[in-house]
Amino acid sequence: MVQNTMVIDLQKCVGCGACAIACKTENNTPNRKNGQTHNWADYIHETTGSFPDVGYRTLPVLCNHCTDAACINECPTEPTSVFKTPEGVTMLNEERCIGCRSCQEACPYSMDDVLKDGQYSVISYAEEDQPYDAFFADKKELIPGCTSSGQDMVKTVGANPPHQTKFGHNEYSDSHRPGIVGKCIFCEHRTKVGEMPYCVDACPANARIFGDSNDPSSKVSKLLKAQPSFVLLPEKGTKPNVHYIRNYKKA
Repeated sequence: MVQNTMVIDLQKCVGCGACAIACKTENNTPNRKNGQTHNWADYIHETTGSFPDVGYRTLPVLCNHCTDAACINECPTEPTSVFKTPEGVTMLNEERCIGCRSCQEACPYSMDDVLKDGQYSVISYAEEDQPYDAFFADKKELIPGCTSSGQDMVKTVGANPPHQTKFGHNEYSDSHRPGIVGKCIFCEHRTKVGEMPYCVDACPANARIFGDSNDPSSKVSKLLKAQPSFVLLPEKGTKPNVHYIRNYKKA
């Protein structure tokens, strides 16, 4: 059986944010009312020690597509709106989602002790009373007498957001409706046609490697065999399929 897996090389990752921008533009994720953004390719900057013995790393975080996914176990719909694909991807069906957020609460990687800033970035929730993006609902010109308004842009292009990616997934709509959750799906609409997840393609340092970890000839399998690796919160028993190798200082 196929098990789609991501390996992130922390020696190569410099925290440039290209993965986050790629994820947001590819998946058309909305903004929150407070101006923050839903982003399924987030990261944590960590500094340890004191001068001159200081350690630093950028730790990218995303859905871990766990083999024993707590979000699936807690989803109350029948059939569950969160489920596993034959390729091991933790998938969400938007039509079945009722917005109860049980999956979000069950996921150990969505909680404050991981992200440290109170944001749910692994599984996000779009509030029912928020527009897709307040900027694109605004009728005021950005620069009076010079530019159009966000709303004019939406009308002209015929899409909200105007840069919307049309990927036509059978479980996921191109623009996520409010009142339900959303999450990384390893860009299944891309991998199904032989492409990489967009965060992988966008990484300028090639720090993200994606493939079938059950295939011994795949690059991810070879890396996991050659390099010591770790996963987030292994004590939770969810068996994540996002692995981290090396670090910023050592080969």
